[in-house]
Amino acid sequence: MHVGVCKVNLRLPENGSLKGKRQVVKSIIGRVKNRFNVSVAEVDNNDRWQLATIGICCVSNENRHANEVLSKVVDFVINSRFEAEILDYEIEILPV
Repeated sequence: MHVGVCKVNLRLPENGSLKGKRQVVKSIIGRVKNRFNVSVAEVDNNDRWQLATIGICCVSNENRHANEVLSKVVDFVINSRFEAEILDYEIEILPV
C-alpha cells in the first residue's frame, strides 16, 4: 500500500477578505474531491486572506498510480479557472 500526499500553496490575488478566501478554497476543494475521489483539506495559512495551502491525499496499491492521481489533481487546479494561482506544490509518496 502506498499513500500519496501533495501540498499545494496558492495565491489568491483578487481576494480581499477571509470570507472571499473561504469561498474560493471551498470551491477548489469540492471540485477536486468530486472529480478525483481524494481527500482534500486546507492545512495552513488559515488567517491570511491572499494565501492558502491545501493538502491532498490518496491511497493506492502502486506508487506510480498515486503519483499520477496527484499530478492530475495539480494539473486540474492549474488549468481550471479558479481565482487562484499555484505558487508551489510538493508531492511525496510514502510506502506503508
